Amino acid sequence: MDYSIIGNKIKELRKTVGLTQGELAEGVCTQALISRIEKGAVYPSATSLYQISKKLGVDINYFFEIATIPRLDYVKEVERQLWKLRRDRQFEEMIEIVNVEEKNQVFISHPFNLQLLLWHKGIYQFEVENDVTVALETLQTAFTLTRNLKKALSEREMEIQLTIGAIQFKENHLDEALESYNKVKQSLSLEGEVNNKSIKTRLLYNIARVLSRLSRFEESIGYCQEAIRWCIDTENLHLLAELHYQIGYNYELQGNFLKALSHVEKALLIFEMKGDQKYHHFLTEKKTAYVNELSNCDSSHEG
Repeated sequence: MDYSIIGNKIKELRKTVGLTQGELAEGVCTQALISRIEKGAVYPSATSLYQISKKLGVDINYFFEIATIPRLDYVKEVERQLWKLRRDRQFEEMIEIVNVEEKNQVFISHPFNLQLLLWHKGIYQFEVENDVTVALETLQTAFTLTRNLKKALSEREMEIQLTIGAIQFKENHLDEALESYNKVKQSLSLEGEVNNKSIKTRLLYNIARVLSRLSRFEESIGYCQEAIRWCIDTENLHLLAELHYQIGYNYELQGNFLKALSHVEKALLIFEMKGDQKYHHFLTEKKTAYVNELSNCDSSHEG
């Protein structure tokens, strides 16, 4: 993709206003990156382009008018950044992007693009501001921006419903969470294949967690097993370890520590394969607890 037009224009404007590359880079990025942008080697991120435009005294839309890169690419870049920050739970950085783009006509004048911002704002309101009511209102507004009752949910709408369901689950509103998840389940059955395969995995996993909390253990295990088959069919490890742990947890709650141990060991192995140490200590403690329970059972039988 040719980024040279934007790079050349940034260089031209920078010289016009009398800034060095270092001065333009200050508070935005590195001087080396400005150099690469001006040479057309890379395209500035969404946030960087906004900050650069402010320093150069032009509206960000100016670059869209002269660039060969369509506005859609800019929106996709913002979406990619928000996804990464959401995944890594970097919520402060995430809301900074949202706040910047809420001033951008590319987003506020288009319901689908505005929906992206409101979705992430709702996540921030829940995760950081701990305002459940406002977060759910924001997410519901985001959801209705594009909702067409005559059609199945879009993938974005499914994602927002999963977010709403997750909040309801954390707040222990289990019936409401199931209702949110069932909306996604119904749309998936109508829609068939979706591009983002992880939506189905997350849906089944989230339903399983609600069912565990409702003491519907066998149903929960069934959803986990369906999700595991889906992971294998789509050759995707996403949530595979968590699903095995959830099965083990259901068996633990039923007092079947032998089966619980088997699934926790599988979860540990998958996390190790992925190089993910996040839950290693927790699962290792669980494994030890199950071994101790089994040992105590053996001792009582011998007695």
